[in-house]
Amino acid sequence: MNAAPAPGILAVDIGGTGLKAAVIDDAGRLLGQHLRVPTPRPCPPDRLLDEVARMAATLGGYDRISIGFPGVVRRQRVLTAVNLGSPAWQGFPLAQALGDRLGCPARMVNDADMQGYGLAAGDGLEFVMTLGTGVGTALFRDGQLMPHLELAHHPMEDGKTYEECLGDAALRAEGRESWNRRLSRALALVDILLKPDRIHLGGGNAREVEAGSLPRRVGVGSNDAGLAGGAALWRSWDPAHA
Repeated sequence: MNAAPAPGILAVDIGGTGLKAAVIDDAGRLLGQHLRVPTPRPCPPDRLLDEVARMAATLGGYDRISIGFPGVVRRQRVLTAVNLGSPAWQGFPLAQALGDRLGCPARMVNDADMQGYGLAAGDGLEFVMTLGTGVGTALFRDGQLMPHLELAHHPMEDGKTYEECLGDAALRAEGRESWNRRLSRALALVDILLKPDRIHLGGGNAREVEAGSLPRRVGVGSNDAGLAGGAALWRSWDPAHA
């Protein structure tokens, strides 16, 4: 007699413009439908909890939750949430609050870290950059997540940060061609800083990348990696990175 499949993981990918949720298995494969709704503006914690609970109610079949959050996460509390438009996030225990709301344990990491878990091959030094409303970064060594880098808010050029140069506002204001030139410059700076063996690009605006002009060791990954990566939070868990 075959054993019944284990309950899945509710993976929640929080973005500045969209909230995504799906139930995945322990390998990160989607089990059923993948939901997406616009992120409320502004988006304080109570509104986010309501939206995610509504999405979760249509999914079912999970006993754990993985959350990718667009900001700095420390000890399962939110430190920053620049692109959600509400000061109420500072210090908010989102993993605990969502776990209590849905009745099962939850774990949370930065959204670029979670996407990186879904993109990294697990060999050598791998850098992940997510391109969406803002910019996210993550670093992996032999598949292990390194301490979080908030490179998005570090100066890049002409007094502007990586996020100011490569975020969605910059893409809309300056156009795809100029934005891609800045992306190439950003990747050259990352190469000087880290010398990664591979660079993975993800996020909603990765579709705007002129992939043919990228070096061979730079790849554009699936935007669903932000959900698939949620499985890794339950395979191996280092509280120092959360």
